[in-house]
Amino acid sequence: AARSPKMMENKVFLSFAFYSTILILKMYVVAIITGQVRLRKKAFANPEDALRNGGLQFYREDPDVERCRRAHHNDMENIFPFLFLGAIYSLLDPSPMVARIHFLIFCVGRMVHTIAYLLQLRAPTRSVAYSVAQLPCFSMALQILLATTPYW
Repeated sequence: AARSPKMMENKVFLSFAFYSTILILKMYVVAIITGQVRLRKKAFANPEDALRNGGLQFYREDPDVERCRRAHHNDMENIFPFLFLGAIYSLLDPSPMVARIHFLIFCVGRMVHTIAYLLQLRAPTRSVAYSVAQLPCFSMALQILLATTPYW
């Protein structure tokens, strides 16, 4: 049998790849939701889209569309750094169980954050979810710094 690539033998990296893919798919879902809300509310970001959907009066902002956009923007501000940190952290040979817990906490925190944002759940649900998701990122960042400090 052919030997699998070294990367595919790394349980930590495979776990990271799984959770990262879930998070990216979640971002796509938020983008689709944003588009659907735009259509339902007839609030288009571009004049050509408004003209195609009823007229220039629909070239406008809508609070519900803006809420979706803020949720998506917040994902980009948080998931993209996670992708970097998690990839580097995976190279440090951490315990697979500890790494999986880091990735799971971040993923669940971001899922709850998005649900709280889009469904307008009572405060502090969203901010608690945000804070919980930041903990594994700070942990990974600290471990990366500790591992790389001798080389600065």
